[in-house]
Amino acid sequence: MSRKVHVDTTRTPYVEEILVAGHRLLADEPTEAGGTDAGPGPYELLLAALGTCTCITVRMYAQRKHWPLEALHVTLTHAKVHAEDCVACETEVRSLDQIEMEIRLTGALSPDQRQRLLDIAGKCPVHRTLTSQVRINTRAV
Repeated sequence: MSRKVHVDTTRTPYVEEILVAGHRLLADEPTEAGGTDAGPGPYELLLAALGTCTCITVRMYAQRKHWPLEALHVTLTHAKVHAEDCVACETEVRSLDQIEMEIRLTGALSPDQRQRLLDIAGKCPVHRTLTSQVRINTRAV
């Protein structure tokens, strides 16, 4: 079930208020981009969504299997890379988005369990959304 996300401008340039299911967050641009760094930027929020979804998905799977996963730490970065620098690129676009994700699993897990949890990490719903074709329908109201 998806809840609506509302984003409104504030009086401070680039500071946006995010409201979702009664939760209030702020987003902003870093100072070097003209913002006040009052909150994470849009790409940081995107990485946070991927990281939290990955953690939740892996934890749920380990819990269902009764595996001894004690903790999970995910570190993510985003960069624009030039397509000619990417051997696996199949696009005509000169640059593409690349996300690096590092996962640290803590617990008395076997090597097979660790590998399976890494495989499961790539199957979280946000990961699937980001790696699929996404259609965004925009309209004025």
